[in-house]
Amino acid sequence: MMFWYGGHWAFWQVGLMWVGMIAFWGLLIWGIYILVRGAARRPSSEEHGGDVRRILDERLARGEIDAAEYQRLRDMISSNGHSTPVDSGKVS
Repeated sequence: MMFWYGGHWAFWQVGLMWVGMIAFWGLLIWGIYILVRGAARRPSSEEHGGDVRRILDERLARGEIDAAEYQRLRDMISSNGHSTPVDSGKVS
Protein backbone atom coordinates (compact mmCIF):
# COMPACT_ATOMS: atom_id res chain seq x y z
CA MET A 1 0.00 0.00 0.00
CA MET A 2 1.44 3.39 -0.98
CA PHE A 3 0.63 6.25 1.25
CA TRP A 4 1.39 9.74 0.00
CA TYR A 5 1.06 8.73 -3.62
CA GLY A 6 0.56 11.89 -5.65
CA GLY A 7 0.54 14.11 -2.57
CA HIS A 8 3.98 15.64 -2.91
CA TRP A 9 4.52 19.34 -2.75
CA ALA A 10 5.85 21.07 -5.79
CA PHE A 11 9.31 22.64 -5.49
CA TRP A 12 7.91 26.17 -5.78
CA GLN A 13 5.50 25.54 -2.90
CA VAL A 14 8.35 24.45 -0.67
CA GLY A 15 10.36 27.49 -1.82
CA LEU A 16 7.51 29.83 -0.98
CA MET A 17 7.18 28.23 2.43
CA TRP A 18 10.89 28.82 3.11
CA VAL A 19 10.72 32.42 1.88
CA GLY A 20 7.67 33.07 4.04
CA MET A 21 9.33 31.57 7.11
CA ILE A 22 12.53 33.57 6.62
CA ALA A 23 10.53 36.77 6.05
CA PHE A 24 8.44 36.15 9.18
CA TRP A 25 11.44 35.55 11.45
CA GLY A 26 13.38 38.40 9.86
CA LEU A 27 10.54 40.88 10.45
CA LEU A 28 10.07 39.62 14.01
CA ILE A 29 13.77 40.02 14.84
CA TRP A 30 13.89 43.42 13.12
CA GLY A 31 10.84 44.62 15.10
CA ILE A 32 12.40 43.57 18.39
CA TYR A 33 15.67 45.29 17.41
CA ILE A 34 13.82 48.54 16.61
CA LEU A 35 11.98 48.45 19.94
CA VAL A 36 15.17 47.84 21.92
CA ARG A 37 17.10 50.51 20.01
CA GLY A 38 14.30 53.05 20.49
CA ALA A 39 14.10 52.37 24.21
CA ALA A 40 17.87 52.70 24.60
CA ARG A 41 18.19 55.96 22.63
CA ARG A 42 15.67 58.18 24.34
CA PRO A 43 17.37 61.54 24.82
CA SER A 44 17.56 62.90 28.32
CA SER A 45 16.39 66.38 29.13
CA GLU A 46 20.01 67.55 29.48
CA GLU A 47 20.87 66.48 25.92
CA HIS A 48 17.74 68.18 24.59
CA GLY A 49 18.55 71.38 26.46
CA GLY A 50 22.05 71.37 24.99
CA ASP A 51 20.66 71.08 21.47
CA VAL A 52 18.24 73.94 22.06
CA ARG A 53 20.98 76.12 23.50
CA ARG A 54 23.28 75.33 20.55
CA ILE A 55 20.54 76.33 18.09
CA LEU A 56 19.92 79.51 20.06
CA ASP A 57 23.64 80.34 19.99
CA GLU A 58 23.73 79.77 16.22
CA ARG A 59 20.74 82.07 15.70
CA LEU A 60 22.48 84.80 17.70
CA ALA A 61 25.70 84.32 15.74
CA ARG A 62 23.83 84.60 12.41
CA GLY A 63 22.10 87.77 13.58
CA GLU A 64 18.59 86.33 13.45
CA ILE A 65 17.90 87.48 17.02
CA ASP A 66 19.32 90.30 19.09
CA ALA A 67 20.97 90.06 22.53
CA ALA A 68 17.78 90.88 24.45
CA GLU A 69 15.80 88.18 22.63
CA TYR A 70 18.69 85.76 23.16
CA GLN A 71 18.72 86.44 26.89
CA ARG A 72 14.93 86.06 27.16
CA LEU A 73 14.95 82.75 25.30
CA ARG A 74 17.94 81.44 27.24
CA ASP A 75 16.21 82.24 30.52
CA MET A 76 13.07 80.50 29.26
CA ILE A 77 15.07 77.39 28.36
CA SER A 78 16.84 77.24 31.70
CA SER A 79 13.59 77.74 33.65
CA ASN A 80 11.61 75.07 31.76
CA GLY A 81 14.41 72.58 31.31
CA HIS A 82 12.89 70.44 28.58
CA SER A 83 10.45 72.57 26.62
CA THR A 84 11.47 74.61 23.61
CA PRO A 85 10.72 78.32 23.37
CA VAL A 86 8.03 79.55 21.02
CA ASP A 87 9.25 81.71 18.16
CA SER A 88 8.28 85.35 18.56
CA GLY A 89 6.96 85.58 15.02
CA LYS A 90 10.15 86.75 13.33
CA VAL A 91 10.79 85.31 9.90
CA SER A 92 14.13 83.52 9.70
